[in-house]
Amino acid sequence: MIPFDLAEPHTLAEAIKLLDPDDAAVRPMAGGTALMLMMKAGVFRPTRLVSLSKIEKKYSGIGTDKDGLRIGAMTTLTALEHSAEVRKHAPVITRTLLTLSNVRVRNVATVGGALAHGDPHMDLPPVLMALGASITVAGPKGERKVAVEELFTGYYETALERNELISEIHVPPQRSKHAVYMKVTAGSADDWPALGVAAVIEPDGAAIRSARIVASAATSKATRLKKAEAALIGHRIDDQQLARAADAAAEEADILADVRGSASYKREILRVYVGRAVRAALQGGAQ
Repeated sequence: MIPFDLAEPHTLAEAIKLLDPDDAAVRPMAGGTALMLMMKAGVFRPTRLVSLSKIEKKYSGIGTDKDGLRIGAMTTLTALEHSAEVRKHAPVITRTLLTLSNVRVRNVATVGGALAHGDPHMDLPPVLMALGASITVAGPKGERKVAVEELFTGYYETALERNELISEIHVPPQRSKHAVYMKVTAGSADDWPALGVAAVIEPDGAAIRSARIVASAATSKATRLKKAEAALIGHRIDDQQLARAADAAAEEADILADVRGSASYKREILRVYVGRAVRAALQGGAQ
């Protein structure tokens, strides 16, 4: 690695001032799990890293209010995994973290970093997107709210400016909704997925009142599958209706081939796992 400057501000405001909107070689660093790998591989060569490890502790907290669950962007994935509030209000997050990489990574990686990195293979973004989560983004001009659904703009690309930072994640109350996340890996259960599918379903008797289906890993970015949702909403669910939703998902998803599988393989497993995820959600989401 080439030499670089390391800044360690004590406040979020100071950190924002140290970022340069015109210099891609100046980057913020939260847990650094992905950034360090990029630097070791020579993919990224920084001139300055702005460490967020010493900013205010309030950005590492988890709490709830009448509007739902609030998670500081510097909260580690381990803290998220063991939070009783997360388990109560969004248990699908707790279940997802059990097979998200390994405990060493979860001890260091942060929620905000997992979102800001824009990696389509991450497990947490599709789950938060399906839950209808949003983020608070802080920058020189103040704060703005962004739906997680609108955060990802392309392969490793987000709607964040270079001098903006995620400060908080907000997950709205789920009430009678049931959520599931399923991943398909070519290796161990905690490996990078070839496909991730998150489903949040609100049943209405034998029918579905609302549905949010998100695919990731097989796509260039975590992507909400609105045609598949439309095939579910208002319908009684049987094998035929599930097949329609699965076909709609396979048709609308922008599938990418990589070392984990061909596009045709990933399209077929997407068709299968959309059906499985919806069924699991309808059964209570305890998958």
